[in-house]
Amino acid sequence: MKSERGIGIFALLFCIVVIGLFVAFSIYLIRMDNIVRDKFEGNRWDIPAKVFARPLEIYSNAPVSQSDLIQELNFLGYKSSDNYTKTGNYTTSGNSVYVHTRGFDFGDSVEPEQILKVTFNNNAISEVSATKPSSTGIARLEPMLIGGIYPQHNEDRVLIKLDKVPKPLIEALIATEDRNFYSHHGISIRGTARALVSNVTGGKRQGGSTLTQQLVKNFYLTPERTLKRKVNEAFMAMLIELHYEKSEILEAYLNEVHLGQNGNYSINGYGLASQFYFGMPLRELNIAQQAYLVGLVQGPSLFNPWRNPEGALKRRNIVLNNMLVMGYLTEAQYETEVARPLNVIDKPTLGPSRFPDFMDIVRRQLRAEYQESDLTNQGLRIFTTLDPVAQTNVQNAFKSSVSSLVNRNPKRLKDLQGAVVITHPENGELVAAVGSTQDFTGFNRALDAKRQVGSLLKPVIYLNALDSGRYNWASQIEDSYISIPSNGKNWTPKNYSGGEHGVVPMIQALANSYNLSAVRLGQEFGVSSFRNQLMKFGIDGNKIPSYPSTFLGAVDLSPLEVLGIYNNFATGGFQYPVKSIRTVVDAKGRVLDRYSLTVQQTMNPSSAYMINYGLQQVIASGTGRSANASLSPNLKLAGKSGTTNDTRDSWFAGYSGNYATVVWLGLDDNAITGLTGSSGALPVWSNVMKQLRQKPVNLRQPDDVQWLWLDRYSGFLSAPYCEGSIQVPVLRTKSPTQATECGLPFYDPEATYDPNASTSDENAEPTDSIENLIRESDSLDENGGRVISSGEFTN
Repeated sequence: MKSERGIGIFALLFCIVVIGLFVAFSIYLIRMDNIVRDKFEGNRWDIPAKVFARPLEIYSNAPVSQSDLIQELNFLGYKSSDNYTKTGNYTTSGNSVYVHTRGFDFGDSVEPEQILKVTFNNNAISEVSATKPSSTGIARLEPMLIGGIYPQHNEDRVLIKLDKVPKPLIEALIATEDRNFYSHHGISIRGTARALVSNVTGGKRQGGSTLTQQLVKNFYLTPERTLKRKVNEAFMAMLIELHYEKSEILEAYLNEVHLGQNGNYSINGYGLASQFYFGMPLRELNIAQQAYLVGLVQGPSLFNPWRNPEGALKRRNIVLNNMLVMGYLTEAQYETEVARPLNVIDKPTLGPSRFPDFMDIVRRQLRAEYQESDLTNQGLRIFTTLDPVAQTNVQNAFKSSVSSLVNRNPKRLKDLQGAVVITHPENGELVAAVGSTQDFTGFNRALDAKRQVGSLLKPVIYLNALDSGRYNWASQIEDSYISIPSNGKNWTPKNYSGGEHGVVPMIQALANSYNLSAVRLGQEFGVSSFRNQLMKFGIDGNKIPSYPSTFLGAVDLSPLEVLGIYNNFATGGFQYPVKSIRTVVDAKGRVLDRYSLTVQQTMNPSSAYMINYGLQQVIASGTGRSANASLSPNLKLAGKSGTTNDTRDSWFAGYSGNYATVVWLGLDDNAITGLTGSSGALPVWSNVMKQLRQKPVNLRQPDDVQWLWLDRYSGFLSAPYCEGSIQVPVLRTKSPTQATECGLPFYDPEATYDPNASTSDENAEPTDSIENLIRESDSLDENGGRVISSGEFTN
C-alpha cells in the first residue's frame, strides 16, 4: 500500500511538474509570439529623416549649361554610356544630352521615369524633348540626397519592396546563405545542432542560421552568443514562419541586414548598401555588384572593398560560384561576371553630409519646428533649396581663395577662417552656405560667427537721407572730424585713411566708405531712426546698440543676418526671409509643411532704387571696384565692403540680378588679420560670384524717379558735357531748381553758354529759370535728355 501511495504521489508530482513546465513553456511562447508580432506588424524600423537638395528643373530657355547638367548627373550617380536604354544612363551627342531618368516621388507629385533629349545653345537649354511630356513643360531630375537626421543608434536604411529587388540578388542570397529557405520552417536542424554542440562544448562559435534566424538575431535580439539567445532565436524564427509568408520574411531581411559601417553610421539593408558602395540604386547594379553585396553578409568589415579589395573580390567570386552551382547562372554568364572589377565608388557618398554647413542650417530649423523623434524615426523627407552644383563650386572657390590669402601672410593668417552664404534674393531661398575653411566641427560660422560688421551698415544711413527728400546723391555733405558724447565719454571716429575729405558729394562718401561723413549724416537723423530701419530689415532690436558707434557697424551679426539685410536692397525694398527648406513630406507622401513665399515691403521703392545706384557705384568706382576686373561691368553689380577696428573682420556683401552673397573673413580669437573688406573678403566674393550664372542688376525704375545730370561740386543741375557733372537718380518732386551756367543750355534751348568762359562748375553762377522748365518737362530719360515735345528730343 505504501509503495502504491508513493507511486501515486510521484505520478502526481510528475504531472504537476509536466503541467507546470507546459504552462511555463506556453507563457514563454506567448511572450515570444507577442514580441514577434508587435514589432513585425508595427513600426519595424526607425527611419531617419532624409534631406534632399532642390531638383534640377529642365525646360526650354532654362539657364543651365551642358556642363551644369552633366555635373548634376554625375552627382546623382548617372553613368555616361553608349546608350540610354537603362535608367541612370546618359549619352552626349554634340550639343545634346540624352538622359534616361529614374523618376521620383515628391509626395505631392510624381516625376515619371522617362527619356529626355536636352539640347543646348549659348550655355542655356534651347529645347527639351521627353517621352512623357508634362503639362507644365518642365521635367525634373530626382533631387540629390545630401544627408539624414539619424536615430541615437545611428542606423540608416533605404526601404525597398520585394518586387523592386533584382532577381539575381535574391538568387545570390538564397544560393549563399540559405538554399532551403523556401522549404524549411524557420530553422535548420543540422545547422542548429552543430551550433549548440560547439557552444556547449566550448568549441569554435558557429552559426548555422537560416535567413529567418538571421533576421530574428538582427531584428529582435542582442549580439550576445549564449545558449539562451540561440534557443530564443530558434523559437522566434519558427513563430515568424508560422505567421508570415516567405515573401514578407525575405523583404524584412533585405531591409534589416547589416552590410557595413561609415564612421558612426550603420549601413543596413540592400537599398542603402547599393548607394553606399556603388553610388546608384539597387536596380541599376549588374550581377557581379549584386553578388558582392550578398557576400558582405558574412563580414562587412572583413570584406570592406576599400581596406581589403582582394578579399572583397574573392568573396564576391565565391557568391558568383554559388549561383553557378545552383543553376542561377550559365557558364558564360559566370565567366562574364567574374571577370568584372569590383567597381565600387572611390569614396562613400552616405553618412556624414557632403555639405555639412548647409545641413546644419536645415537641422536647426527643423529642430525648432519638429520633435526629435519625428526627425529620427518617422521617415520624413525634407526637400531643401540647396543647389548642389553651385554649393560644390562655391565651396571649392571659397577655400582656394582663402588659401591664397593665407599664403601671402602665413604667419598671421594660418588660422584664417570665414563663411559665405548665397541666396536667390527674389524668393529668399538659400542656394549655398559654407561655414568654415576646414572640416565641419559643429561651429557653423555662417550662423554662429557673431562679429562686428563695420561699414556694411552705412547704406542704411544714406537710405534715411534719401527717404527724407532733403538729399540726393549729388548733395554736399561734410567729411570732417566730429566728437560725440556717448556713455559719459566723447566718441571721436576717424576715417580709415586717418584724414578728412572736406565737403564731398554724398555718392563719393558712400562709394569710398568715408566714416566721418557717414557719422555726421547718421547723427542728423538719429540712432533711433537707424535702428528702426535695421529692424524693418529683420534684425532683432536687442542686438542693435543705441550709441552712435552703431553707425560704423559696432553691431554683432552673423553672415546669414547680414545676407537678410542685403536681400532687401537686391529686391528693391522687399524682404523675403532667408529659407533653406521648401517642403516636408511624411513617409506616406503627405505634405506636412510647405514653406511658401512670404514677402514684406521694407523700403519705399523710389528710395530702394536710389540706394541700389549708390551700391552700384561702390563697385563701379569705389572700394569694390576690383570686382569689375573679374566680373563683367555689364552686370551692374552692387555691394559694400566692411572692415572693423584694427582690421579684425573683413566683410563684403553684394548682389547681382539673381544672387545675393555675403563673405566674412576673420580669426576665431578675434585677433588682427590685416585684411580690409576690399583686400580680403572682396576678392573671395568675386571668385565665389564667378562660379554662378549671373544676371545683371535690373531694378524697375519707379515713376517718381528721374535721372538728372548734376554738378558734383554744388548739387545744381548740370549737363553731360560739363566738368564735374554726374548722372544720378533723383525724386521728381525733389529735383534741384537751379542750374550751373554750363548746364543751362541743356535745359533751356534759348540760353547761351560761352565755352571760352570758365568751365569750372565750382565757380559757375546758377540760374533760377530752371524750376519751371523741369516742371513743364514730361520726363528726363536715364541719359539725361529732356523731352521738349512729341518727336523732339534734346540730349
